[in-house]
Amino acid sequence: MGRTKHTGPIKLPSKPDPKLWVSKMPFGLGRVKPRHIRETMKVMADNRDNLPYALRILTQGVCDGCALGVSGLYDQTLAGPHLCTTRLNLLRLNTMPAIKPHMLHADIEELRRMDSTELRKLGRLPYPLIRRKGERAFSRISWDEALETIASKIKSIDPKQLAFYLTARGITNESYYAAAKVARFLGTNNIDNASRICHSPSKTALKRSVGIGASSCSYKDWIGTDVLVFWGSVAANNQPVSTKYMYAAKRKGTKIIVINPYREPAMDGYWVPSIPESALFGTKLADDFYQVNIGGDIAFMHGVMKHWFEMEQREPGSAIDHDFVAAHANGYEALREHARKQDWAQLVSSSGLSRERIAEFAELLARSKSAVFVWSMGLTQHRFGTDNISQVANLALLRGFLGREHCGLMPIRGHSGVQGSGEMGADPFSLPGGEFKGEDIPRIEKTWGFALPRWQGDIVGVSLENALLPDAHERRLKLFYTSGGNFIETMPDPDFVRRCLEAVDIRVHQDILLNTSTLADAREAVIVLPAMTRYEQPGGGTSTSTERMVYFSPEIDGPRMPEARPEWRIYTELAAKVDPERAALVQFKDADAIRAEIAVAAPNYDGIQHLKRQGDVFQWGNAWLCEDGVCPTPDGRGNLIPVELPELRKPEGHFYATTRRGKQFNSMVYGAVDPFNDAHRDDIIVSGKDAGDIGIQDGDAVVAYNRHGVFHGRARIGDVAPGNLELFWPEGNILLARGRYEPMAGIPEYNIAVVLEKADTYHAFKDTRYVEKRIEELETEAPGS
Repeated sequence: MGRTKHTGPIKLPSKPDPKLWVSKMPFGLGRVKPRHIRETMKVMADNRDNLPYALRILTQGVCDGCALGVSGLYDQTLAGPHLCTTRLNLLRLNTMPAIKPHMLHADIEELRRMDSTELRKLGRLPYPLIRRKGERAFSRISWDEALETIASKIKSIDPKQLAFYLTARGITNESYYAAAKVARFLGTNNIDNASRICHSPSKTALKRSVGIGASSCSYKDWIGTDVLVFWGSVAANNQPVSTKYMYAAKRKGTKIIVINPYREPAMDGYWVPSIPESALFGTKLADDFYQVNIGGDIAFMHGVMKHWFEMEQREPGSAIDHDFVAAHANGYEALREHARKQDWAQLVSSSGLSRERIAEFAELLARSKSAVFVWSMGLTQHRFGTDNISQVANLALLRGFLGREHCGLMPIRGHSGVQGSGEMGADPFSLPGGEFKGEDIPRIEKTWGFALPRWQGDIVGVSLENALLPDAHERRLKLFYTSGGNFIETMPDPDFVRRCLEAVDIRVHQDILLNTSTLADAREAVIVLPAMTRYEQPGGGTSTSTERMVYFSPEIDGPRMPEARPEWRIYTELAAKVDPERAALVQFKDADAIRAEIAVAAPNYDGIQHLKRQGDVFQWGNAWLCEDGVCPTPDGRGNLIPVELPELRKPEGHFYATTRRGKQFNSMVYGAVDPFNDAHRDDIIVSGKDAGDIGIQDGDAVVAYNRHGVFHGRARIGDVAPGNLELFWPEGNILLARGRYEPMAGIPEYNIAVVLEKADTYHAFKDTRYVEKRIEELETEAPGS
């Protein structure tokens, strides 16, 4: 790992820089942009019944939103207070009162008429609930009866028929760790977490390329790097505090490049509310956009490398850092030959970028002495997500952008604490501090004092599909225990997911509120267990940020749900019900005891046991992983990996379609209109060229369809690469194919080929025969097309 310690927050420049202003009009009046002051006032009004508690959460707790890691109002990157509307919108989840009984026990059909936003606003879950097969409403149940019912089912089934899942909804490292331990204690390796549908390819690729499973650098490295590249990441929308880091980087002369099919307005210019200059006049963030085709990133990066090797032929050393490669990378010759044999015409066609534009980006990186590559779901949510990330690592290794100041590889996390989920072992392929293989298995068995099941667990998507297996199958999912999560709204093909959920015998929802998945039926019963938030957890809790900062978030004085329990304790109490004779092996006196055991089980987390007070933090691995180019691989070297150009056959008459986020946090939508582009949730963003070609005008009713689903919406003409469409997530999930997973990391495919037509054209020929004929003629089934 690294030796150099993080040096702590730095100060922003005190003088303004008008060259970076978006507009001289104060507060962006007349522009489409977030209204931060108005949003803040609305949040204050929403929390007026618990305002003192809300203020304590903001000033004492670690943010339960994105994974930038703001503790109280401060972080380790920049001096001064930080606050964003994402965190403010999440605040009400922690301060709202209990759901009123007449709604909590209403007829299930009345609840099903509500969407997730309406269900969320009902309030917190006050006590355990059960709804048995055929019952029309949830009824109250005691904790003992709920846990006994779950335990009895677990004892009656094969452990392979049991699965656990933990989302990233404010869950602490302590809860991830307890769940991972209890799952193995109960004999199952079917345990998964929210990174499966966001950054699982990042960990898989980084492990094979450079031997790490996390960001190699820190946010401070953004500030002063020559080039900061955002690849398929709209950090300004999903991690708003990051705009402050971008502002600081711009003030240091950093060039910011965005590679994305859509020219995201939030990355073009942003009004950073906690910087007076930016709050008034906005800040130009991106210096350039490379509008690559959906799925065309590998081709684009092949083009960059091919151009580099052409530069090298003309002038050795003009593009490749040969000293770094010779000392720290394997596979140079193979990668060079692989890149050289790529066909320029195919690279241009697949990437959607001209040879000149590819060369322009290649030469920018070749001139740069430092660069940080940041990416998110635009690279990972593909059937070739792992190859996408290894290709990014190839670029970094060839230029020596690794293991030193202002350089690195950063999969930016969208959820507070999700970085710790796999590191705590809440993953079918991981154990605390290691992998589910080799010497890590006996190491953890010695620490935990019991044998681990030796069979390979399933990813969550496969576990859900297993609910539809024949009753006698040893892996038919019979008990699904989920902490948070709303699979109907996060997975492809929502109707299929609902069928899977309803085929489970007993489904347990450990959560703080209701969502649409909670309301689905089950063969025997749905049990709902009220959980505490991280701010209510006795003894506090910890979470790990994108940059590997482990923050302590204290218990904060305030109102409580009388029957809500700490998530980690619920798991251990369930284990005691299932196997009382061995229960002592998984019991913890308090949260301190969990942290003490984590420090032993996960060596990188040695130091977590000392986190006890507000503001306590340490960074595992220190400032830079792979410091000085030395990687934690068997030979200490990184691996340059030739990856194949993915086959992206776009059938005639089709578009590539992908999903994007609007005013939301994960699947929790906070506004019907996107404040950055004024688009509505049913809008389909299409280029002006494509709209003209098919006779569509802005605002026209349109239909996007394929063999998987039909989406009715309106055309929104925007600056998106021709041949590509953008739909909002999760609304657009109905078009996505089920059961299509990336083979190495198991992430679902979130991109698809669709036909786009004017609604009146579609409805004029909407008889089944016509639709099927159109799809049959136009859609050549291609993996991930």
